[in-house]
Amino acid sequence: MSSSAGPGFVAVDSGGSGLRVVVGAVGRGPLARGASGEPVRTGARGIDPGHLMEQLVPMARGLAAEAGIGRLDTAAVGAAGLASLGDALRAELPGALTRELGVRRVALAADAVTAYVGALGSRPGAVIAAGTGLIAVGTDLTGWRRADGWGHLLGDCGGGAWIGRAGLEAALRAHDGRDGGSSRLLECAEEMFGPAAALPGHLYPRTDRPAVLASFAPRVAECAADDAVAADILRAAARHMVDSAAAVCPETGPGSGAGAGSGSVEPLVALTGGLFNMGDPLLVPLGEELAKRLPRARRVTAEGNPLHGAVRIATDLATGSFTLPSDEKMLCVTSPAGGGGIAAPDVGT
Repeated sequence: MSSSAGPGFVAVDSGGSGLRVVVGAVGRGPLARGASGEPVRTGARGIDPGHLMEQLVPMARGLAAEAGIGRLDTAAVGAAGLASLGDALRAELPGALTRELGVRRVALAADAVTAYVGALGSRPGAVIAAGTGLIAVGTDLTGWRRADGWGHLLGDCGGGAWIGRAGLEAALRAHDGRDGGSSRLLECAEEMFGPAAALPGHLYPRTDRPAVLASFAPRVAECAADDAVAADILRAAARHMVDSAAAVCPETGPGSGAGAGSGSVEPLVALTGGLFNMGDPLLVPLGEELAKRLPRARRVTAEGNPLHGAVRIATDLATGSFTLPSDEKMLCVTSPAGGGGIAAPDVGT
């Protein structure tokens, strides 16, 4: 196969549903895509770099061959859990990518950072990423800040699991006859999970408990139009989201401060993640809270998802136009020892 596309890049989004991978070339953009349905394992060393490579290498080689790319110079990997579980990945993945694929420049990013870059690119602001969990990430382009993302037991306030848990609590309050209950949510809970009294036995043993809780969040949204308890849950979720956004959103971008004058930049706020597919029952109170708490920020539509963010990072690295701030835990760029002179294997064979 001819390699007419020239040196290329590989962009990876590693999350709870597996790997999504794009191979492309500068000037031509993404050329081939693939996915695996197996999440990368975590263990005593955190995210397992060997398991990630087992999935990524054959996929990247196959996609490079499909795209006619003979060399993959650059890689950008966005990984869920990188900030807290990524020590082994940071230590081993750049060298492994060089050995197996010939990659010379590697960016490792938390999935919240690739979500940010996918949504806003290299502009100052904040992104609220909400699905089963919730995290907010912001930058003034000199450093990164994060808020929440601590998991369903310690945080993720306002995320899908949080909304679902609050809805089920209201259902059980109604079952008991306690104040704060919702008969509508009790009816929905029993439709989904069976008798209310059996709910703890159904939920607590599950290893996928956050996802089970989050599965009830759309029912809370369905009830919000005519159930005050459900509406209050979504308004509380909106307040939690904006709490996190306010903690990370810069007042202005580079050039702000005394004497900045016209150099100041209006910070942006974007929303990304499947939770926002619930629509107006969540988006309306969220818009009201954003206007109240962050009046100087401008809400914009997210331009893309975390995989788009990984593609953007890889492209900027490949063209030498990468300007985002580095961070020990959230975004690091490496050139493995000897990377400047390492020849790439022929991934088209």
